[in-house]
Amino acid sequence: MSDTTLNFLQVPRTDPPKAAVEARIDSYQEIYGQFTPAEASTQASRCLACGNPFCEWKCPVHNFIPNWLKLIEEGRLFEAAELSHRTNSLPEVCGRICPQDRLCEGACTLNDQFGAVSIGSIEKFITDEALKAGWRPDLSDVKPTGRRVAIVGAGPAGLACADVLTRSGVEATVYDRNPRIGGLLTFGIPPFKLDKEIVETRRDILEGMGVRFELGREIGRDIAFSALLAEYDAVFMGTGTYKAVEGGMPGERLPGVYPALGYLISNIHHELGLAPAADWVDLGGKRVVVLGGGDTAMDCNRTAIRQRAASVTCTYRRAESELNGSRRDYKSSVEEGVQFLFNRQPLEIIGRDRVEGVRLAATRLSSTVRRGRRTVEVVPGTEEVVPADAVVVAFGFEASPPAWCAELGIDLHADGRIRVSAQTPFQTGHPRVFAGGDMVRGSDLVVTAVFEGREAARAMLKTLGVQPHEPARG
Repeated sequence: MSDTTLNFLQVPRTDPPKAAVEARIDSYQEIYGQFTPAEASTQASRCLACGNPFCEWKCPVHNFIPNWLKLIEEGRLFEAAELSHRTNSLPEVCGRICPQDRLCEGACTLNDQFGAVSIGSIEKFITDEALKAGWRPDLSDVKPTGRRVAIVGAGPAGLACADVLTRSGVEATVYDRNPRIGGLLTFGIPPFKLDKEIVETRRDILEGMGVRFELGREIGRDIAFSALLAEYDAVFMGTGTYKAVEGGMPGERLPGVYPALGYLISNIHHELGLAPAADWVDLGGKRVVVLGGGDTAMDCNRTAIRQRAASVTCTYRRAESELNGSRRDYKSSVEEGVQFLFNRQPLEIIGRDRVEGVRLAATRLSSTVRRGRRTVEVVPGTEEVVPADAVVVAFGFEASPPAWCAELGIDLHADGRIRVSAQTPFQTGHPRVFAGGDMVRGSDLVVTAVFEGREAARAMLKTLGVQPHEPARG
């Protein structure tokens, strides 16, 4: 086979087709298309196969990126799918929603001059197309160990934990209060970023591997946590972070003010037909102001656009260059008609009986440094009022630990996150209870939750005396 090491000089970076703005704002369908096999092969051939691949190091799950890019270049789809799944339990999800510009693609050697390899789109392509062609995980050499683990929470951490445990012969049962798996993958992330059938397909794969799901059952309400400890050898907790961070400003309790996650969940429930119409937060025809600059704020911006809001304005207290959210989602928000006000600090949500506007003030960087970042301060005399009929507060999420933590002697950090052991990774104060994902780390990326779920599973296997099933790199 010919040497393609210098292909990047002749082949420019391309991405899958993106739906036109006029079409996509009328729909909740995913806005990005798919590579053809020839396109995926050509784009994969741009990889330099660096001896010390920075893309792998920057990836939280340390995917074998150059290896599966080479397999796709050579048309070896099933082998690429097997290799992709050795490090990532949800590659088709991460390929869609990871901020690749800040992670693998941002670290690509070609990124400075030639355009990074289209890693995320190829990662999505691998699993999507392999599944269509009939690929499924091969567990033919896995032997049952007789060990059983309960997993509380069917979000990315819980699913990743179940995946690793099952591949090592441990029976995993996943409990979740929702009627579908996925946690925020299903009920928080809008369908135009992640089609919900993708998550349902992953459920089919996991069930085919032997994972059992107990959905619509809440631990602490329908089942006592003590019952899990009595029935299973160990328990993993991966219930995420759902408590909204408040700004502490006047007017946050006014009618017409919505926490970001509640707003997104209500819309997805509406789209999936899972909740009464009365619970739907419809911002159609309203002047909407979204407060925040992270991925959740971008999701709220673009959901309000699709609900046909009269206008959507997003305010962020720092500069455009300091946005926390994905640059790709920010660009899409701008394309779809969102107006951004940077360097603005919300001071008050104003109104009598309901929201009428948001009082803002300009900001600038101060001389104080906190967590390696200069803080911002309000510039006196710069106040303004932005009219609004609805305000969505997207300042992030905090942990809300369940009551049974105290009952089991599980220690918490001051902010409610679960404290885990430094000696045995992800083990809590109770020796048979492990935890991972956002409820341990704090609100973070899906891919970091996947990593922690997988690592927690490995720690549980060691504690249970089970040899992990770790296939060779290939």
